[in-house]
Amino acid sequence: MKKAILIIITILASSLAIGQEIEGQWNGLLKVPGAQLRIVANISKTETGYVSTVDSPDQNANGILVAATTFENSILKLEIPVINGSYEGTLNKDNIIVGKLTQNGQSFEVNLSKEIVQKQVFSRPQEPKKPYPYYTEDVKFLNKTANITLAGTLSLPKKEGNFPTVILITGSGAENRDEEIFGHKPFLVLSDYLTKKGIAVLRLDDRGVGESTGNTNTSTTVDFASDIQAGVDYLKTRTEINKKKIGLIGHSEGGLIAPMVAGNSKDINFIVLLAGPGLRGDKILLLQNELIKRQSGMPEVEIQKEKEIFKGAYDLIIASTVNDGNLKNNISSYLKTQYNDPSKDADVELIIAQVTNTWWYNFIKLDPVPFLEKVKCPVLALNGSKDLQVPAEVNLEAIKKTLINSGNKKVTTKILPNLNHLFQECQTGAPSEYETIEQTFSPIALEEISNWLLVQTK
Repeated sequence: MKKAILIIITILASSLAIGQEIEGQWNGLLKVPGAQLRIVANISKTETGYVSTVDSPDQNANGILVAATTFENSILKLEIPVINGSYEGTLNKDNIIVGKLTQNGQSFEVNLSKEIVQKQVFSRPQEPKKPYPYYTEDVKFLNKTANITLAGTLSLPKKEGNFPTVILITGSGAENRDEEIFGHKPFLVLSDYLTKKGIAVLRLDDRGVGESTGNTNTSTTVDFASDIQAGVDYLKTRTEINKKKIGLIGHSEGGLIAPMVAGNSKDINFIVLLAGPGLRGDKILLLQNELIKRQSGMPEVEIQKEKEIFKGAYDLIIASTVNDGNLKNNISSYLKTQYNDPSKDADVELIIAQVTNTWWYNFIKLDPVPFLEKVKCPVLALNGSKDLQVPAEVNLEAIKKTLINSGNKKVTTKILPNLNHLFQECQTGAPSEYETIEQTFSPIALEEISNWLLVQTK
């Protein structure tokens, strides 16, 4: 799913710096396929050594704690549990730390210095600029079930009136209300487009992101669904909202959350699934990894070998229970046997930490079918033909089949040519293209969505 393979991006706020005089602020730029992330490392000296925190301005992530910071013989080592990874760098005579961040067997160069780092800026011509020709309001409300406060923006065609409304649901990873990624703000563009068409829009910061409270790292897809239900409850308190015309638009993981909410609520009148999954989580992850690796040029024999290894690990998770205390040991034994290479033991431990993480563990086991079967309202499901993260044909087919077999005849599915997972017009569909494409959201996709919604909201 979007960012499922990019989870390293959503939490890569993780390098630090030390020098002969290491206290203070250090700056670096992490470059991974499709993204640049500025890193700001804050180093303090204590009586027993050093303590560090990291900011990632491009992800609105500040004060991330580094569990262990050591600096000996000009070598900096960092242990960063939040990303299940580590950093190691060497301070050179130019007062630059030359190092690498390692996570899940992959290493990325991250050099740190006292100089302010500038990243390449790409044009985003679709991003709307204030003042908007409609009314917007920053809102906050309580998810009573989780006892957290959710924050977002409500856009209304006019300040007064009674309007059909949609809630936008973000994909996986810690996302703000604009679903901001790689310098793009797809939900800001979508919200602007729909509000101009006469549809009110509520978009939210994920729990633990921006102005919303809670903890993203310990939350599951089911938890995020309860946040959206809280959003529905909030909309029902607003006089400007037409209570009979409330819908959901979910992107990627949000396309799984939308059916979860709609299937259990009479308040939802229609849903739009944008690159939403129709297959169980483990199958999605295996497919996306295979397609992306193939597009990148990895030899087919290696792709298939890796696929079989990860399938075996996922099968152990599928067969496990939440309280299975032996799961990590079982996966560790399995992976070490499969790799049969002691030099990969550290990578194995990182993989285990990832797949047994709360969100990953639950997502791998999550099957959308039981949720889709309960959806009786109209459904529009769209995918891009070049989506490598939630492949279009197999997922749309599964969604349509499940809905129709459960008695829902109000189903529209469509594959949009040459669009990627973010619904950008693209060349290959690879995540490495996302940032460099100027377009944030294909006008063709925006029109498909709005035309369908206008029919539902008549």
